[in-house]
Amino acid sequence: MRTKIVATIGPASNKRETLFKLAEAGVSVFRLNFSHGDPNFFRDVIGSIREIEKQLGRPLTIMQDLPGPKIRIGILPEGKITLLQGDRLILGRERQEKEDLPFIPFDHPTILASLTPGDKLVLADGGLQFQIEEKVGNERFIMTALQSGAIASRKGLALPGKSLELPAITEQDRERLSLGIDLGIDAVAVSFVQTAEDVHNMKALLRSHGKGDLPVVAKLERQNAAVDNLDAIVEAADIIMVARGDLGVECPMQSLPALQKHIIHTCNRAGKPVIVATQMLLSMVNTPVPTRAEVTDVANAVLDGADCVMLSDETAAGNYPVEAVTAMRGITDEAEKYLLATRKLEAPKNKNDVSRFLAYTACLLAKATDACAIVAHSVSGGAARMLAECRPGQTVYALTHNSIVEHALNFVWGVHPYFIPTGDSSVSHLRRVQNFIATSDLFPMGQDVVITAGEYAPGEQTRRTNLVKIYHK
Repeated sequence: MRTKIVATIGPASNKRETLFKLAEAGVSVFRLNFSHGDPNFFRDVIGSIREIEKQLGRPLTIMQDLPGPKIRIGILPEGKITLLQGDRLILGRERQEKEDLPFIPFDHPTILASLTPGDKLVLADGGLQFQIEEKVGNERFIMTALQSGAIASRKGLALPGKSLELPAITEQDRERLSLGIDLGIDAVAVSFVQTAEDVHNMKALLRSHGKGDLPVVAKLERQNAAVDNLDAIVEAADIIMVARGDLGVECPMQSLPALQKHIIHTCNRAGKPVIVATQMLLSMVNTPVPTRAEVTDVANAVLDGADCVMLSDETAAGNYPVEAVTAMRGITDEAEKYLLATRKLEAPKNKNDVSRFLAYTACLLAKATDACAIVAHSVSGGAARMLAECRPGQTVYALTHNSIVEHALNFVWGVHPYFIPTGDSSVSHLRRVQNFIATSDLFPMGQDVVITAGEYAPGEQTRRTNLVKIYHK
């Protein structure tokens, strides 16, 4: 159970019994989509998750996913418009009395101001594409359907490849963030991130709530974010999500696999956890088993280096939420066997990075001695993340006295976080780790365990990881 599973909670999974089964099946992170649901829904779900967390005796992480500036068309008087390829229609603010062509109401001023002939629009989450032909009157455009299909009210609209100056954090996001913080979320996901500044703005907002330590997940849904600004966003964010739904609309569909691999590689190189999301086991919304292609998709995400794989409709609205998690756990377990059998430990590229060399040394030592586990005392979570970067064959147990860090480490591959009370501050980190190993039944008698910990160095006022040791139980 090294690759972490993120499950979206909705009408199919919000009952306590189902939440318990999802956690038992392998869910580490519960995603709450704040685009839907009222405060009572979120309050009940979060309350149930906290109860299950205590019952199971392991942390369960709650990720709040904010709506962001989702762009949608208005309400169609007809309810639905059926189109054939080549049909012309009008997009604009107001319908005229004698409208010869079908009319799509749309009143987003920034988008309307940016449209020019030749622009491509995508509606219905990528199901229909249109091309702007000409501007007719004030904020009204004639466009041509490039495919046949049907449009329904309130469908999402995207402009592939077009950079738009839209704030990633809306007023609605601010209100819902306040609600989430009051209810006790463990991480916040920002939708439609375009620049590192979007991440910095969210972190500033969290600090204003006294929650500056909460991890920020940057959802990559725009092509410019995933390509042009990727390095800066990865550096600014705590966690990255490859949100393949909107990203697959923004960029050419055929380029998505290579783009996903590039994002994962960039995150691995930077030591940032990365989630692969959207349509991973979509067929399991209606069937109890996945397709062969879906199995391969999930496995390839693991082999490419994903820390987490995410379920959306499968667990939120599907008929088989628990079966979907069980299937995903089985796929990731098998993929990990191949990954560990073929992956070689690589020394850090930066020879001056002492902390990463210590993590690398600990993993080498664990492999050479056939240790049963690696245990790290991690105040900030950094030591555990560096160990995970090496993808060791041993499970990494991370001890921390910070509950925020404990829950944040649920996003990190191969790390099992444990909360330990601070207690006597004079007790060394090494002693805490040794006591944990000695008193826990996680580690069999007669086995070696590799320890990393931090001790005060001469002249230093803070502890940092500077010790690697073999402990024989």
